[in-house]
Amino acid sequence: MKEIKCILIIEDEPNNRELEKILLKRDGYTVLEAENAARGITIAEDEQPDVIILDWQLPKMDGLQAIKVLKNNPKTKDIPVIFVTASAISEQTRLLKESPACGYITKPINTRTFVGEVIKLAGKNAGH
Repeated sequence: MKEIKCILIIEDEPNNRELEKILLKRDGYTVLEAENAARGITIAEDEQPDVIILDWQLPKMDGLQAIKVLKNNPKTKDIPVIFVTASAISEQTRLLKESPACGYITKPINTRTFVGEVIKLAGKNAGH
């Protein structure tokens, strides 16, 4: 498994993005940020992060549309993607499980376990 050093957070809500960034940086990870899917896809192509944390509900292009773009792009297809979602209603849960993501974490995130969950989920399907 590839060592995880750099993580891209694609999250439109500044407070959520900042909290995730603080937790990841505290554990020594380099963190890249994007406030929308289009910007996040560009950063992923250019910077090649080891993991992408992707909000499910984003303006203009949602997480499900974004992961399709990422997984169909030769430059980003092998980067593990983890969804973060506020609502895991049954239809959304089914879509999350059927998506090419490594898994998902529900909001509000647990600050004590978030980084461990990210690393565990990313490692489960690294290079997948």
